[in-house]
Amino acid sequence: MKISTRGRYALRLMLDLAMNGSDKYVTIKSISQRQDISGKYLEQIIAVLSRAGYVKSVRGAQGGYKLARPAEEYTVGMILRLIEGNLVPVSCLDDEPNQCPRHEKCATLDVWKQIEAAVNSVVDNITLADLVKKACAEGCC
Repeated sequence: MKISTRGRYALRLMLDLAMNGSDKYVTIKSISQRQDISGKYLEQIIAVLSRAGYVKSVRGAQGGYKLARPAEEYTVGMILRLIEGNLVPVSCLDDEPNQCPRHEKCATLDVWKQIEAAVNSVVDNITLADLVKKACAEGCC
């Protein structure tokens, strides 16, 4: 499994909003400058986040985006799954129950399940608030 650029940028965008938009709306232009990411690319990502209700937007001179909920309520896993889809390491784990004709005699299936469980355990237990704390501890606030 490899997280795409789109997934990485979505996480950076949400982290930027968590760090800079708690009391005000933040423009895509300002995020683009801070994160060194194309504004056009961020607009595509923010549209997905907005449709999912992860961010709120306001139009106009004082407009922009901010998180729809507190940073503590967003996990890395939520954001990545929204952008990437599921985080399974192999396609045979896409369906439940497993549709692979070899799943009953597959010696490697348990390996893939353990990898999936390990990844989910990490991404589902790190919140945006955790990342904000880490960034501040590293002097990025």
